[in-house]
Amino acid sequence: MKRKILILAVAVLALGCLTACAGNNADNGKIKIVTTIFPEYDWVMNILGENPGGAEVTMLLDSGVDLHSFQPTAEDILKIASCDMFIYVGGESDAWVEDALRNAQNKNRVVINLLEVLGDKVKEEELVEGMQGEEEEDEDEGEEEPEYDEHVWLSLKNADILTSAIAEKLAQIDPDNKGVYASNLFQYKTKLKSLDEAYQSVVNQASVKTLLFGDRFPFRYLVDDYNLTYYAAFVGCSAETEASFETIAFLSKKVDECSLHAVMTIEGTNHRIAETIVQNTATKDQKVLSLDSMQSVTATDVKNGVTYLGIMEKNLDVLKEALK
Repeated sequence: MKRKILILAVAVLALGCLTACAGNNADNGKIKIVTTIFPEYDWVMNILGENPGGAEVTMLLDSGVDLHSFQPTAEDILKIASCDMFIYVGGESDAWVEDALRNAQNKNRVVINLLEVLGDKVKEEELVEGMQGEEEEDEDEGEEEPEYDEHVWLSLKNADILTSAIAEKLAQIDPDNKGVYASNLFQYKTKLKSLDEAYQSVVNQASVKTLLFGDRFPFRYLVDDYNLTYYAAFVGCSAETEASFETIAFLSKKVDECSLHAVMTIEGTNHRIAETIVQNTATKDQKVLSLDSMQSVTATDVKNGVTYLGIMEKNLDVLKEALK
């Protein structure tokens, strides 16, 4: 469906794109950067710093719609077609991007695919013990392509690599301010490293090393960074909202076996599954805590000062409570 919508939008834009893009390219020579999700946007803004080149930065997913259900508008496609730099995740949820990139009006546009930058550090989605698979699983006779976990931004170690790639490409399209971007990158990477060390310290001192989610699980990269074990109701990209009796029973038993003090959820979700898990434990006194996967950050949140590092710092506080 997304692909059909995009092909139609590209066709609608074909006649008007040339004049519109001519106006954009002559727009005081300002660099135009388009990002799909909040972490990319925030990384760009930190590397730009005081923004000496006057770059215009757009975050496409700015209304709280997450990556998995986003459908681009004709205006979105035009922005991608005419920008100087486009940054996207590159997973299955970004299948629509292929058509948008084909309609390039700026032939010198730089494109950054986060999964391609990370290469062999990208992980496949996995079904761990007790996790409920998708209900609609068609068994094709041919070989299935692996499904990669798209939530790469939830690793501070990945963020270190990805911000370096962004700064390098920024210097390529704006060489006059290369030194500024390098300096801003160094300062930002210092903060990333410090927070990474704080996460490791919390895990080192934790009495338990397991997280259990009564929800989708987009935090695979984070738990792998610090060698934590996890259980969850669904994989990170799952569209499922109802957990089976077997899933609830398994997760409740695991809470007891692992002596967990909390059952986890992600932001903006109904906590009913987590609460049901708690009610089926022996003590029924576990807290329900939420980690923010940054999939619902809006333009209003950004205006109000929400940042990637700020969210990761809050997640660290939650993690500390969950593992105590």
